[in-house]
This record gives sequence, structure tokens and C-alpha cells, in this order.
Amino acid sequence: MKRSRVVILVTIISIFVAFSTFVVSNYVQIRLDDKILVSADRYEELQALEDRFSKVLYLEGYIRDHYYKDIENIPFDDYLLKGVFEAVDDPYSAYMTREEFDAFKEINSGTYSGIGVTVTEGEDRIVTVVSPIEGTPGEAAGLKPGDRIVKVDGIDIRGESLDYAVSLIKGEEGTSVDLTIDRDGSDIFTVTITRAVVVTKAVNFEVLDHDVGYLRIVTFDDKSFSEFEAAVNQLLEKGVSSLVIDLRNNPGGSLHEVVEIADLLLGEQIIVYTQDREGHKEVERSDRSRVDLPLVVLTNRGSASASEILTAAIQDSNSGIVIGETTFGKGVVQISVPLRDGSAFKLTISEYFTPNGVNIHGVGIEPDIGLEDIEAQGYDLEESEDGVLDFAVDYLKTINQGAGHDH
Repeated sequence: MKRSRVVILVTIISIFVAFSTFVVSNYVQIRLDDKILVSADRYEELQALEDRFSKVLYLEGYIRDHYYKDIENIPFDDYLLKGVFEAVDDPYSAYMTREEFDAFKEINSGTYSGIGVTVTEGEDRIVTVVSPIEGTPGEAAGLKPGDRIVKVDGIDIRGESLDYAVSLIKGEEGTSVDLTIDRDGSDIFTVTITRAVVVTKAVNFEVLDHDVGYLRIVTFDDKSFSEFEAAVNQLLEKGVSSLVIDLRNNPGGSLHEVVEIADLLLGEQIIVYTQDREGHKEVERSDRSRVDLPLVVLTNRGSASASEILTAAIQDSNSGIVIGETTFGKGVVQISVPLRDGSAFKLTISEYFTPNGVNIHGVGIEPDIGLEDIEAQGYDLEESEDGVLDFAVDYLKTINQGAGHDH
């Protein structure tokens, strides 16, 4: 028994000595007066950091000492961190200060003060309208998908960061902002927009022409699926025989929410899959249960991201017809990572692919029936309030009559 205890004691002491040696050799710093002794490994790490960032510190110091204006309040660290993300040349990846992250969360919550327009950074680094949100000052002012914002209150923002531009556009309720717009490269004009509290309702719905269920998905936020499911159930209780899903000017949003909505509409199939740079795939699938009604999806240039996921899933499986315009073409996925000081960053981590294996980034999804086809059948898209919707309703009525489902 004593021998066993001795063996155990020796083992414990050996482990402690080995651990202590490791800690001392790698981590422990010993202070001698005004000097600190560190391990060789730690010294090499510190030397590498100095070699990497000494130029940055030198330049910052030189600017502070010699720039001809007072720059005491410039947040150099924030600009350095933003520059790290600009190196990847991706408008969807960015560092956000605490204030910018708070604004980001506010917008995604569905309630904020601004003009109600979703924007992105175009390939030419000019802030571009993805879509105005329904019922907001931006929509009332006539802003359109593809409009390029070149000035905000007279400040030229061409080449500036997207976050900086958004900070200028947002503001308190009741205040106004002047936007200089470049539309199609030929029409440049300035529009004054009064900011308001923007409250987005994710889903609006009604019955059209007695038995066509109309569902307008404004955005894919945290409440989109619950609102959509409730709307579909109410439409079914009213006896609709077909559905129109309107995704026009829907800028996208939550991948989880759009997958849940697609699962409600589709049978057993792939909805979408994402793939990172290592080739790792994550596949989202729907089950067999579905709302089995004739289906039309309406799209335009402002239909982006999650809207395109739903559109492609319906189109690739022949579960419905897509009517309208080619979509925006955003086929990449981001994560948002909060940091301890309240700041955060967004980073593109993967691409997404339609059920047929197509990545639509920069390309978009072409409709099955385009605007020219609709006009060729006698619909006046300029004079009518919504000729595309009128065509969609007539198209579904024709299908229902042919199938013997006319009420």
C-alpha cells in the first residue's frame, strides 16, 4: 500500500514539474526593476508583431505630428480595422464600430429612423439601391432598384465605404436628407426625402379576384415565417385556389426564415445549399408536406439574396412560374460576429447554390415570363397600376379554369 502511494506521489510531482516547466518557459514573465524577462518563444512572437506593425505605428505617429489640420479626434484604430476588410474587396464584408453595429441591429429589428431603402456597394464602389422598402419615404420619393447615390446632402460619397454612406442617410425622424441620384448613367437629379420611423411588416396578404391568394413578403426578418404561415392559413380558410408570392423589392434577410417558408410551399427537395472555400456543403431540404396550389412568384431587380433563394427553389423544381424581371444577383452568405467592446464584423463565408447547382451571384435569376412577354399579350405596364400583378392573376385564373377549379 505504501509503495503504491509513493508511486502515485512521484507521478503527481512529475506532472507538476513538467507543467511548471512548460508554463515558465512559455508564459511566465519575470520583472527585474524596469525590465521584463520573457521566454525565447514569447520574445520571437513580440518581435514578429513589432516587425509587422512598426510601419503602421510610424505612419500614424507621423500623420499626428505633421498633418496640417487638427486630427486629435480621428479614430485611427477603427480605420485600420476597416482597411483589413477592404483588402478582400467584398462589399458585404466589413468591420463595424459599436455605433455602426447598433445601427445594423436596429435596422434588422424592423424598426428604425431613416428613409427605408436597402443599399449595397456596386462594383464601381458607388452606393446602389437594392430596393426601397414598401410604405417608406424612400419608396414614396420614387427611388428605384439600381439607382446610384452619388451625393448625400452635397457630400460626394463615390468611393466611400457603405457604412459611412448609410450613416449620412440615416437620421432623426422629421429631418430631411438630399440625395443626388444617378439613374442609368444618363439622368442625374437630386431628391429631398424626409426621414421617418420605418416599421416593416414582413408579410401583407389579401384575396384578389375572389379566389387568388396574394402574399407580399417585404423582407425576411425574424418574424417572416410566422407571419407568412398565419397568412397562408387564413387564405386557405377563405378558399383560395392559387397563390401569388410577391418578392419585388424584397432585399432578402434571414436564411433560416426563407428556408422555413420554402419548406411550407415545396415538396421533398433541396431548397438551397451553401459551400465554403474548402468545398464543405450545408444542404437545406424541405419535407413532403406542402401547400399544393398553383403558384406564381413575382420578381424584379430589387429581389435579392433570400428572395432569390426562394425564387430559385420554386423555379428549379417546377413548383411554380416566375414572372417579372431578372433578380438582383446576390449569391453569397455572411455571418455577423460581435466583439467584446460592442463592435462587430460581417464576413462572407460561403456561396449559395440553387437546387440545380447554380450560383447566381452577379447574374440573377431570369423569369419564366418577362415584361416584354406580358406587354406582347396586351398588358400596358406603364398605364396600369400594377400590370404585372394583373397578368399573374389572369394567368392563374386560366390555369384554374383549365384544371376545373374555377369557383
